[in-house]
Amino acid sequence: MKKTHVISLYDFTGEALRPWAEAGYQCFAYDIQHKPSPMGELEPSSGTAFENLDSHFPLNGGNIFKIHADLYNKSVLMKIASRHMNDAKFLSAFPPCTDLSSAGARWWKEKEKENPLFQMFARDNAVACQHLADTLDCPYYIENPVGALSRLWRKPNHSFNPCDYGGYLPEDDVHPRYPEYIPPRDAYRKKTCLWSGNRFTMPEINPVQHETLVYKRKDPTKSGNFSPVHGRTGGKSLKTKNIRSATPRGFAKAVFKANEFHY
Repeated sequence: MKKTHVISLYDFTGEALRPWAEAGYQCFAYDIQHKPSPMGELEPSSGTAFENLDSHFPLNGGNIFKIHADLYNKSVLMKIASRHMNDAKFLSAFPPCTDLSSAGARWWKEKEKENPLFQMFARDNAVACQHLADTLDCPYYIENPVGALSRLWRKPNHSFNPCDYGGYLPEDDVHPRYPEYIPPRDAYRKKTCLWSGNRFTMPEINPVQHETLVYKRKDPTKSGNFSPVHGRTGGKSLKTKNIRSATPRGFAKAVFKANEFHY
C-alpha cells in the first residue's frame, strides 16, 4: 500500500511540504501558530494551506493542511501518531531553537538562573520528534542551527547552507512569501544542522553564489558582513523568527527528489 501522508512539525510556513503536495501527497503542517479549528486542535483548519499562494503553485491533487497543535504536549504527539500510523511517508521537524542556538548563548546564564533545566526541555522537544518518526517508521530530518543540541543530544548527521541548494530553483525565482527578506534562489548562507534517520537520504547539492550585506559596525574589529536574511530581520518579533526559520525552498525540493522513491 502506498503511503500518502507527509508530516511537518513546528512548521508555520509549510514550505517543507510544498514539493510533496505538488506531487499529490496529503501533507500536514502542525504548529501552534495555526488557527484552531471549531472541530478541535487536531482537525484541519478552514483553508488547505498557503492562503492565496495556490494560484501561483498548483498542488496537482495534493493538499497542505495547516493544523493547530501544541507539540509540547505528549498526548498531542500521540494523537498525531495515531492519525498517521501506516500512512506516513516522510517527516520533517523544526523544533524551537531559541534556547539552543549558539546565537543566543550570551543569554544562557540568565535563563539558567530562572530555570536550570531550560535547555533540557528544549532538547526533549527535538528528541520527541525523532520518537514520533520512529513510531511511524518513516524517514525524517530534524532541523536546528549550530548550538547546544549537538552537545545535549547527539552530533548532527548533516549540515548545509540554503545557497547549497539554490540551483534547484529557477533562474527567475522570487520568494513567494518573503521576497523583501529572502534572496531569489535562496542565495544566502545560514549554517543549518540536520538530525536524521530511518533511511533518510541527504540530497546532492546544486549551489548558487550567495549574497552578502555589508554594514558599518561601531566596533571596527568585528565583521560587517551579514547574510541578507539575518541583516534584514533584526529583533525578536514572531514575524522575524518565522522568516529566519522558513525552510529553504531549494532544499525542500532537493529532499523530495532524493527521498520519494529511494525506499
